Amino acid sequence: MAQSVTSSRPSANLDTSIQDQLGPYGDPFGLRAFLKARGITYSLTYIGEGLGNATGGLRRRAILEGLLDLEIDADLGPLLGWQGASLHTNLFQIHGAGLSRGTIDNLVTVSGIEALPSSRLYELSFEQKLFDDRFSVRFGQLAADTEFAVTQTGTVFVNSTFGWPNNMAVVIPSGGPIYPLAVPGIRAKVVPNANLSLQVGVFDGDPAGPARSGADPDPQRRNRTGTNFRTGDPALVIAEAAYAYNIEAGSTGEAGTVTLGGWHHFGRFDSLRFDQNRTPLASSGSTGIARRFRGDSGLYGIIDQTIYREPDDPNDGASVFVRVAGGPSDRNLIDLYVDAGIAYKGLLPGRSDDTVGVAFALSRISRDARAFDADTILATGVPGPRRSSEAVLEATYQAVLGPGVTLQPDVQYIFRPSGGILNPRDPDAGRIRNAAVFGLRTTIRY
Repeated sequence: MAQSVTSSRPSANLDTSIQDQLGPYGDPFGLRAFLKARGITYSLTYIGEGLGNATGGLRRRAILEGLLDLEIDADLGPLLGWQGASLHTNLFQIHGAGLSRGTIDNLVTVSGIEALPSSRLYELSFEQKLFDDRFSVRFGQLAADTEFAVTQTGTVFVNSTFGWPNNMAVVIPSGGPIYPLAVPGIRAKVVPNANLSLQVGVFDGDPAGPARSGADPDPQRRNRTGTNFRTGDPALVIAEAAYAYNIEAGSTGEAGTVTLGGWHHFGRFDSLRFDQNRTPLASSGSTGIARRFRGDSGLYGIIDQTIYREPDDPNDGASVFVRVAGGPSDRNLIDLYVDAGIAYKGLLPGRSDDTVGVAFALSRISRDARAFDADTILATGVPGPRRSSEAVLEATYQAVLGPGVTLQPDVQYIFRPSGGILNPRDPDAGRIRNAAVFGLRTTIRY
């Protein structure tokens, strides 16, 4: 199918299990086989990693963090005789300290599993498929980053921005319905044929709710367990079309997918530069109350393209991706986002299941945010930095050690953290310095 069904969560890259390696202990008391015969399957995935910035950021530091992901699916056909219906849920146990928060202070979170320590509900949904699976509707507590704006090639990378485009994570309230916060919503998908897929989702537009006076400013603390189930916030709507080509048997070209999507949030958004009277916020004559806009929107496009297949094994080879996203400059901190990368599966002899990848992402600080910086310098007479953009370059190698087990060394270099702001820990030191990050991730799936 054209539409990716690969989750943007890091655990999506591993679909084998250690069960067979455990022998008689792989299914104690035959519980897994008993449940599977009745349409119920489950998996436990643990992702543990160590990361450290050798230079740059706010300070040098090494951290350990981990995510335990319990995923349960129930096919209601065998269970209740309800054909095409299914239930799905994810429960997370997150622990450890992240590297971006308080250490590098960047916009593109270094790891896709970084979050405040908590035990929380993620997704909890019901799906009904009809017309030979050509139409489906799914509703409940949903995450947008499991189905929308996903590039399959990009899921191998550790940095969170290669899962969900960073501009959307920064500008949508509370980060939007993405890891680790899902929201009540509904998604409908139509697949007319194997090449074309159309889908639209309507989500509550703020997973944690507004940070009102006296409330904790961190959305993950305002929704500590994933059970806020908010339904009264202005909606977020995302629509996407994907077309896959050269997927038929005998096609002469390499397979690829083109995806076009857009989103609209019906809430209110602050101007980054002007007050209610259209006076620069940095001016001494400003009211200090930002002008308010009705709604916010954005567009994105993705190309996933296979560029080479090994002659002896068509499952091995190289693929590339390019993704571009953007939105209005007057209300979005990031108005243009671009990422691209290449991944090669089976590059090394005898390592057919391993994947090596290199990717780059650029988040441009919007015109109005940059103008605010210039206004501030002019109004105060104090020289200071003007933000420009933040970028990350990542190189990674995912080694499959056996069924259900991977080891992944990773290197990232972060340019101009937070767009090039002054170091809040030591403003006299100038901008936050570029950061070099080294890490090692282990994933085990049962």
